Amino acid sequence: MKFRLLLDYDPQAGRWSAVFPDLPGCASAGDTEEQAVANAKEALALWFDSTPVDIPKNGKLLEVALP
Repeated sequence: MKFRLLLDYDPQAGRWSAVFPDLPGCASAGDTEEQAVANAKEALALWFDSTPVDIPKNGKLLEVALP
């Protein structure tokens, strides 16, 4: 699966921002474009990291995948 990554250089800060527009809150930054991309890949992995879920007595937890 591929995701769009928006890179933007801020000359005032001297840094690159890296934002996944389709994934709210999934963003990072770096001093170079390459570092921003590497940090964004790490943020992407953490964004998809599973979190513990309390399952109600009559509930089910399923996993689904996109084609």
